[in-house]
Amino acid sequence: MTIDFFAHAERELWADAELTPARVARLFDPLLKGGADWADIYFQSILSRDWLLEDGAVRTGSFVIDRGAGMRTVTGERQTLAYANALDWSSLMRCAETAGAMNAAGAAGAMPVPTRRGAPVVTPVDDALLAANEDGARQRALLETLDRLARGMDPRVTDVTATFQTETDVVMICGSDGRLVADVRPLTYLSVTVTVTENGRRERAGSGGGSRTGLDFFTPERLERWARQAVDEALHNLGASPAPAGVMPVVLGPGWPGILLHEAVGHGLEADFIRKGTSVFSKKLGERVASPGVTVVDDGTLPGRRGSLNVDDEGEPTRRTTLIEDGILTGFMHDLTSARLMRAAPTGNGRRESFATLPLPRMTNTFMAAGTTPPEEIIASVKRGVYASNFSGGQVDITNGKFVFSMSRAYLIENGRLTRPVRGATLIGDGATALRHIPLVGNDPALDEGTGQCGKDAQQVPVGVGMPTLRIDALTVGGTDTEG
Repeated sequence: MTIDFFAHAERELWADAELTPARVARLFDPLLKGGADWADIYFQSILSRDWLLEDGAVRTGSFVIDRGAGMRTVTGERQTLAYANALDWSSLMRCAETAGAMNAAGAAGAMPVPTRRGAPVVTPVDDALLAANEDGARQRALLETLDRLARGMDPRVTDVTATFQTETDVVMICGSDGRLVADVRPLTYLSVTVTVTENGRRERAGSGGGSRTGLDFFTPERLERWARQAVDEALHNLGASPAPAGVMPVVLGPGWPGILLHEAVGHGLEADFIRKGTSVFSKKLGERVASPGVTVVDDGTLPGRRGSLNVDDEGEPTRRTTLIEDGILTGFMHDLTSARLMRAAPTGNGRRESFATLPLPRMTNTFMAAGTTPPEEIIASVKRGVYASNFSGGQVDITNGKFVFSMSRAYLIENGRLTRPVRGATLIGDGATALRHIPLVGNDPALDEGTGQCGKDAQQVPVGVGMPTLRIDALTVGGTDTEG
């Protein structure tokens, strides 16, 4: 049976200080003393457990509990934050007084007693799920299984490391409009990295995944697939030849390559960058910014996905927001502050790393919708180019979308066929230009396996990415084989 989020959050967050909605309302008296357009209190408890397997055995483990409350005021564009890492009454009151003392003059008003607000449940949580996420024996067994699978797949596998991370995040959000919202957010992640060796040469590759569900997500089929992906990618690079260099068509595979879309396009559609005029997409609402057939969506309502939430970190229900539709810019991702300043509706994209940080407009699960072309036809359309099915990292300038991404698994395309594997390839370009040079979008949409982590203003939050197979014309490929 699905747990009662409010009852669970009250036990975890309010019991020690004997808090009630009426008592929490008293914290807003000093918080709003200087006047503010908006104020909120973000109560949070994070329970996390990590395991690391090396050299065939689980070597280290950690168990951490972090609890506290962040108190924010907003006046115009100015935000203040004070936080307490204890949830007793005296600590909370001192925190409210500190935050209130930083207020600039704003609209004053009486604080209503917080009233519970429900929201659609994206991912149900039950007691069995929470108990499983604290089951260290089962978690260690998953790592040992991954180690055994990877080592048995090829004699050239010489080293395996694996990690398991689980987190249960419990939040209660109170706003100066009287909102009272609770959420319970499990998160799990399992990864494996293998090293292969042949003739004195070594290559490493990794794989893995996770979700907002319990340990039952980690089925034998998934474990075997992740181990196989890691081994195959390492062997791919062991036998690959230098990548070509030059300007050429690039075909991106489905799923994780959507990280390029996330970094080079998605950040530029977060409303704080739009409002400040620092995004390449500022003042382009309603204009064509991409090729026909390109539709980009941010959706925090996908059940179990890493970037999904029942509510965002300001208490707004998450939504499906179409950002680009058939090539036309149609929307942005808002938190409450950007929505108020831009006179727009919030989209459930206000996210913060913890109670000790301010919320920002952030992505949830951001992906390109399906097109109509079979992926094999997209590859067949390229006379000479590169096919990339995985990335290992990259750098992006959010203000202009310029990117450099490293391809960890790539092939040369010659006369419409995948031929030799290549290594050391990078993609160089900018998101705005790339969007306008996508003539073909595949009918094979896929999301990543649940590994995404996004950084912004030194805050990290879990996200999802995805795309179908697609072709981008005239991207610069950085490689070492200039002769092709």
